[in-house]
Amino acid sequence: MPLLTLPNPGAMSYSIRAKAVVFEDERSRALLDHIRRLAPSDATLLVTGETGTGKEIVARHIHALSHRARRPFVAVNCGAWSESLVESELFGHEKGAFTGATTAKAGWFESANGGTLFLDEVGDLPQQLQVKLLRVLQEREVVRLGSRQPIPIDVRLIAATNVDLEAAVAARRFREDLFYRLNVATVSLLPLRERPGDILPLARYFLSVHANRVGAVPAELTQDAAHRLLEHPWPGNIRELENAIHHALLVCKGHRITAADLRLTALQPRASTPPPAPASAPPPTLRALPGGWAAPEAPRTPPEAPMAALESALLALFEQNRPGLHEHIEEVLMRTAYRYCHRNQLQTARLLGISRNIVRARLAQFGELARPARSRGGEPPESGPIPTGPCSVGEAACHGEERSANDTDDPARIGLADPGRASCALA
Repeated sequence: MPLLTLPNPGAMSYSIRAKAVVFEDERSRALLDHIRRLAPSDATLLVTGETGTGKEIVARHIHALSHRARRPFVAVNCGAWSESLVESELFGHEKGAFTGATTAKAGWFESANGGTLFLDEVGDLPQQLQVKLLRVLQEREVVRLGSRQPIPIDVRLIAATNVDLEAAVAARRFREDLFYRLNVATVSLLPLRERPGDILPLARYFLSVHANRVGAVPAELTQDAAHRLLEHPWPGNIRELENAIHHALLVCKGHRITAADLRLTALQPRASTPPPAPASAPPPTLRALPGGWAAPEAPRTPPEAPMAALESALLALFEQNRPGLHEHIEEVLMRTAYRYCHRNQLQTARLLGISRNIVRARLAQFGELARPARSRGGEPPESGPIPTGPCSVGEAACHGEERSANDTDDPARIGLADPGRASCALA
């Protein structure tokens, strides 16, 4: 059974990283063959997979199979450094480049010269550093902070991420040109639940490692415990499996691990794609209450889904570079909210969290309300009486609302000839 581990896994018993990968499952063996074909080249590699699937272990194996095996392997977690430090760590700095830089220091690219640099969580790099990383990959040289002298480097880059970089590119969080530069060759690690043939071999390996660490006899998995391991979805992948085995080894009796000894999380793995929205939904309605009208009930959808759709729509509009975009977006927002609230100004103001006066002014500006022009003498023109029929929103909502200190019935602001009927006639 092919087994890959991090260096000295016994000394890293409490590390949060996955420390072993096996290739017993049929799909894992196909992945191992793919890795062996890619390893001898110097092509930049992008390793993708969920957290805890062993991306660093695979990167080390690729380095060991390459002609750079005798040269340094440097692993860097891009998400472990603050934005102010990550540039210095990657590219190095000269003495006096910033406060606290008392000596010159080589960056990770220089430290890995001649070997392999593994950038974990590359999707967490800030935008300005993505530009510099792209230049390093193109020019094969780095410039330290505080210096203008380029330093040639010979480094093979292996980048890893547990996020969808294509989606990050679409959302403008990751540079498209850098994505194509990294995506020369890819290695996609399957989650543990999709390669069940690796679960029990990994469990037995971790039993042996932790038993040897405490000087105990390795425990055995009962049939019910093995069945429980196989049916668990493993949202934390190999990392979660090791923790479960470690806990079971500590609490088991008679060197036999049962299903009750396994402490498995109730979390579920993340869905690769969001669930489809329902084809149709009933229109929102306002509910009449003694004190007024209640807000429409919100649709039962995940809160992050509408925001993601809104962000995508805005990005598409930004790409069009159309003039007056801000005013157009504000108009669509105001019209949609007004109609959603059944043309009730007061409820629209509550929904958007703004003043009712602003709602009136904007609706008049966008043509949702009649706004007759004032005559030169300052009096409204004779354009006919304002309808005096019953208020469509009810007396409680129209007249029972207490006015705020900033509220006003100035006809110049709300476009009405008769300020006495402002709140009722415009609702």
